Formats: sequence, C-alpha cells, structure tokens
Amino acid sequence: MTDLICEKAAKKAGLGKSDLLELAFIARDSAMKGAEILMKHYGQIKMVKNKGRAGDLVTNADLAAEEVVLNYLNKKTPAIEVLAEESGLTGNSNNLRWCVDPLDGTTNFTHGYPFFATSVGLTWNNEPVLGAISIPFIKENYWSAPHVGSFCNDEQISVSTCERLEDSLLVTGFAYDRHHRLDNNYAEFCWLTHRTRGVRRGGAAAVDLAFVAAGRLDGYWERGLAQWDLAAGIPLVELAGGLVSDYREGSFNIKNGRILASCPGINLELNEELEKVCPLDGHTFGAPEVKDVGC
Repeated sequence: MTDLICEKAAKKAGLGKSDLLELAFIARDSAMKGAEILMKHYGQIKMVKNKGRAGDLVTNADLAAEEVVLNYLNKKTPAIEVLAEESGLTGNSNNLRWCVDPLDGTTNFTHGYPFFATSVGLTWNNEPVLGAISIPFIKENYWSAPHVGSFCNDEQISVSTCERLEDSLLVTGFAYDRHHRLDNNYAEFCWLTHRTRGVRRGGAAAVDLAFVAAGRLDGYWERGLAQWDLAAGIPLVELAGGLVSDYREGSFNIKNGRILASCPGINLELNEELEKVCPLDGHTFGAPEVKDVGC
C-alpha cells in the first residue's frame, strides 16, 4: 500500500506517536463537547438563517457548539490556528491547523432528522493528519491518529471487505450550488444507483466518511466540499484500511473539495464507473453512457 496521506503529513509535521495520540484525544474531546451542545439544542432551534446560498443554513446550535469547541481548542492548543465554518480563520499559522465543523448536517438538524455531527480535524499545510467525528444521536465518537488506528468509542474499526461494486452500498452528497451549476453529480448518482445495491444521500459528509471507515458503507464520493467537511474523515478512512483520492485516482487535495473514499476492493471499479459518467472534460450532462439512465 502507498504511504497514507495522514502518515506523510504527520511525518512532515515532526509529530511522534505520543504527540499524535495526545492531539487525537484533544480532537475527540472537543468534538464530543460540541456534540453535547447540539443535543441540548436538538428539537429546540431558536434561530435559522441563510448564509447567502440556497440551502446553506446556520442555526443558534451551530454557533453555540462552535464557541465551545473553539474555547476548548484554544485552551489546550493555543499555538495551533483554527479554521472554523462559522467564524473563519483565527490564530497565527505554524502550519498546523484545526478544521472545525460544529454542525455538519445543519439542514438535517433543522428538520429534526438525526443525521448530523461535530467534526474536528487537524491538518499540516492543508494535508489531513488526524481528527474526530462525534455523532451524538447514536452516541458514537469516531477518532483516529497515525500509527494508532481508527476507533469508534473504544473499539478499533475497519472498512468493509466488499470486493464487487454490484454488491456495494455507496453514499454521496450534493453541493449547495447544485441549483445553478452543471458540474454536479446527479448523473453519477443515477448511474451508480443502477450498478450497486444502492446509493444513499445522508446530508453530512463527516458522518458519511465515518460510516465508510466503520464498514457500514463501502464507498463515498462528492464534490464542492470545504476543508472542515473533510479534515477529520480522511485519516479516519485511511487508518481503517480505506483508500482516499480525488476522482479518477488522482492525488487528493483538500482545497479542491473533491473526494472518493472507499474500501480497497471496489476502489478501482468505482473510479472506472465514475469516469464513464464524468469524463476528463468534467462535463456530466450529455455523456453517452448516461442518456438512458433515469433517477
């Protein structure tokens, strides 16, 4: 297996196993603190605002959870800057950065749909190192660190052993700007729905990645994601034995917001099927293979 993204980043950062474990526990504890706040607000939302894009919401729960997470991170690691979804970038750069999504799945949360999480990931020069994802409604806390592994609560986890795409269960998501851009994954969703046991749309990227790491889902792809959506989940999948790349097995770059994460057994086939729908020119609509595929 090639070097993992998170292991290479940890090496570049000069972080030893004890450092990584300590930082992983900080990520885990901060994510749990944020998730605890979410549950206090669950079903009792007092404020919902649109952040300027259709469907891109923020609630009082997002803001309250982010405040708790940031206070904890600033107390434990004051030298590490923080990029948070609601408050932006704070602190001075030392190449290490916490990426915080206080409420991944805000639309779900707003409607009382219990598929949401708090996500806290650590990056080194924009390369994911470790992180934690707390899913409070089902009381599951995922965390990982290079040279340690991936865990759900106290149990080590691993990706599924699925070896054929036709036997797989996949998950994806749709970007906020899907309403007005042609470069979306509607056609991919339809295409893969016909070639797998099913494709789900959970509405929270961090939870999707956690479930791939735990083997509940066999693969995940999406575009239009932010760093705080991905930073924690990528190490979680890799250290559970999964593969992470850009589309078409390209080198992963957290800044471009495109990801394909899966168990090893279906990775090549999933890439090949996505290539049939989304060729190198990036245009999905009108691709010959998609014309007869309906949703």
